[in-house]
Amino acid sequence: MAIAAARLATRHTVRLASQTDFAGWREAARTLALNGVDPADISWTVEGHDANDLFAEPAQLPAVPADAELRVPRRFVDLAEAVICHSDPARFGFLYRILWRLQREPHLLSVATDPDVRRLEEMEKSVRRDIHKMRAFVRFRRIADEAGERFVAWFEPAHFIVERNAPFFVRRFTGMRWTILTPQATADWDGTNLAIGPGASKSDAPAEDAAEELWRTYFRSIFNPARLKVKAMTAEMPKKYWRNLPEASLIPDLIAGAEKSAREMIERMPTMPAPHHQTVQAKHWKNRPEESETDGAAAASVAELRKAAAGCRRCPLWRDATQTVFGEGPENARVVFVGEQPGDQEDIAGKPFVGPAGRLFDAIIEDAGIDRATTYVTNAVKHFKFEPRGKRRIHARPNAGEIEACRWWIDHELTLIRPDLVVALGATAAQSLLGKAVPITKMRGQTVTREDGLKVFLTVHPSYLLRLPDEAKAAERGRFLADLKAVKGLMG
Repeated sequence: MAIAAARLATRHTVRLASQTDFAGWREAARTLALNGVDPADISWTVEGHDANDLFAEPAQLPAVPADAELRVPRRFVDLAEAVICHSDPARFGFLYRILWRLQREPHLLSVATDPDVRRLEEMEKSVRRDIHKMRAFVRFRRIADEAGERFVAWFEPAHFIVERNAPFFVRRFTGMRWTILTPQATADWDGTNLAIGPGASKSDAPAEDAAEELWRTYFRSIFNPARLKVKAMTAEMPKKYWRNLPEASLIPDLIAGAEKSAREMIERMPTMPAPHHQTVQAKHWKNRPEESETDGAAAASVAELRKAAAGCRRCPLWRDATQTVFGEGPENARVVFVGEQPGDQEDIAGKPFVGPAGRLFDAIIEDAGIDRATTYVTNAVKHFKFEPRGKRRIHARPNAGEIEACRWWIDHELTLIRPDLVVALGATAAQSLLGKAVPITKMRGQTVTREDGLKVFLTVHPSYLLRLPDEAKAAERGRFLADLKAVKGLMG
């Protein structure tokens, strides 16, 4: 009992003016440390937040001994100034314990394995991170008051950082009149003076304004589905902040559709240049035509349209292709065969359907009883799209943008020829002719009538047969032959 009484007699209570009263803590800690007061003998409280502590009533602190001097590393002062903003109620006593130890262990802060040092650094990091998040996630809403335009934001920090962070917003939004409301404190800038007031509630913040949609538009435009890493994203934008971010409502749908969006992005990617291709171009296409002065809209014949297409710049494919490969055949052809795009050999020759797939096509239409000389053959895309692989140029499927760009030429070809029937060879041709992607394997053998009355027969591209293993190739050749015989039947 006697020991307990002596203990009570030496206990001190320090009441700070606010949760972030660093000056008050510093003065009290200095006084107590210079008097040799043990950390266990101090109770720290905050004005208006006194716990039911038997020793909560503060008393006069002892006077500082004459000529006493307290030395601490500058780094500790910087860390303490930040950690005082932490939400841990025990932070005041914890900081004093570090100060107490520093008097006996001057190099304590350099001991990275010390539990107190680790905790101190983690608390400082947590406060610093919260400050960063506040700067990133404050969203102002515009209101009007008696003085004019004002911007108000609601934010829920994890720590007591409003006062420490407010100067940043003053520098950033000096010309605005703004208020940041938080549960712990309110920062108010009237264009001249910064005031820190008591906390507020979310109901004090204004409702949604037009800027919310701007945030959503901005976030939607910068979201890159190909680089999505959900863990990294939620680490950078923790879910606890989402409820106050207008753009956060988009996140679930953007994540759910990321894979599909990424595929679409890849399909829209422009063709990569082939490092060795300049040699091919120089050898086979020395007189590269300048950009056409006309877009071919006024062409009265296929020959004029072909001339206009030679300088086509409607999409980036012309840069790496050797030349435009336009359609060939009689202008009064009753049937037009449309393939995907020129291949490697067509690109060099400047003629459609002269490569391996073209030769297979020639053989099968002959078996079907169709005279190729009476048909017009062309491609949905007029330039060769490829990927360089060693010394080879590997076919690459045109994307939707490239198909749409080249649709200009195929539409004008069909307008001039006015065929009775068009045969779409493969998915790219079908997409170009019908204006939308269709499942070619499911719809092969069918005839679709467009709004303009033109009949489009759907089948596979002959290059599909070349890619099949030998055992399947014969069967598919028979199916393709059957399709072309059906075409023959439609030709009458």
